[in-house]
Amino acid sequence: MFYSEKVKKAAQLSFMAYKDDFDKAGYPYFMHPVTLALQLDDEDSVCVALLHDVVEDHPDVFDFKYFESQGFNEKVIEALKLLTHSKNVDYIDYIKQIKHNEIARKVKIADLMHNLDARRLGGKKPKKYETYLKALAILKEEYI
Repeated sequence: MFYSEKVKKAAQLSFMAYKDDFDKAGYPYFMHPVTLALQLDDEDSVCVALLHDVVEDHPDVFDFKYFESQGFNEKVIEALKLLTHSKNVDYIDYIKQIKHNEIARKVKIADLMHNLDARRLGGKKPKKYETYLKALAILKEEYI
């Protein structure tokens, strides 16, 4: 985990976005981005981890211009754009786009690993288990 004023701002925005949201197992959703952030060790990646689902989940409140206005740099904004999955884009095509951005790739790998953790769902595999494994393989394939 990296601690800075920008990380603090990202954490505050993420918490604000998810304060009333819960995951499929009933846990406060905010725990998910925090779990990812704790695995990363540079400012930009931690900010992206904390904010990676915000625009996708709350587009009525948050957009990339808003994050720019809050002082997040171009590298953070670009990674957030790549990690925001449009329903019009095939999931595997979305993963292939992420693969070429170091920050987005690191965050998505952490995201997939957390999503694959069956302990989050009382020992049950997530519905998208096989898709997540395929995505993980694509993101790791040239870096192993």
